[in-house]
Amino acid sequence: MKYITLIAWLLLPVLAAGQHTFSSDDPEPPTMEELFSVKETFRYEVKYGFLKLGWVNVRLLSDSLYQDQERKHILTEIEANSSIPFVGKELDRFHSLFYVNEEGLPVEVKYWKDNIDENEYREIEYWFDRDLGQVYYKEEDDTRDTLALEDPATSGHLIFYFSRLFAGSEEDFKLPVYVTKKKGYIYGKNSLKKEERNYAPFDGPVMAYKMKGSTENIEGPFGFSGNFRAWFLDDDLRVPLEARVKVLWGNVIVRMIEYTREEL
Repeated sequence: MKYITLIAWLLLPVLAAGQHTFSSDDPEPPTMEELFSVKETFRYEVKYGFLKLGWVNVRLLSDSLYQDQERKHILTEIEANSSIPFVGKELDRFHSLFYVNEEGLPVEVKYWKDNIDENEYREIEYWFDRDLGQVYYKEEDDTRDTLALEDPATSGHLIFYFSRLFAGSEEDFKLPVYVTKKKGYIYGKNSLKKEERNYAPFDGPVMAYKMKGSTENIEGPFGFSGNFRAWFLDDDLRVPLEARVKVLWGNVIVRMIEYTREEL
């Protein structure tokens, strides 16, 4: 299961209710307001060499009330391929409640993991207290502690939105990530350069922006470290298409296989 979760947050179309045409007439990346103007669902396949490790599903749920404030709610569901020997049934769900700050960036207020197959709910939890400048956490082994908060803070989940705000630009980013009991960073290096790519939901090749990145002081999020690459569609919303992470022997690859999009 660790190999499946290691790059879920990096992506962590077009099959939709209607027909969509994508163009790069406007070269600017989207704002969070523009990303919230549509209802999207994503499905990715995770492979390591010839092995299909599992699938990643991502969607934005209805707003949730948290501490008397309305917050956005993103869910990532990760399912292992049970046909692989010794893997069995594995299903985890990762939740983040967040809002958009004055700089237009998504920031987390609560993150938790539900281990569905083992009936362990809220197995991991992280709370972000901006009044006190603290991050509180509870890990799988029931360890509890606090860390100093650095914004725009996340437990890795919001990289799915955060990276889209910079894709297809020449602006790099540094994202503080709180995971596995410590703070680290994800760095993204963006470019205007595009590549021709092929994905199952598309009728023919598409053009995609490529981002290169690395991590610092973390095993992750969720177990990966070092360098990675990601591709985003050359469209108005910079749809996340693929991510690749270098491991000891080759690459773990997450590729889009389904996408839906409805205007709100």
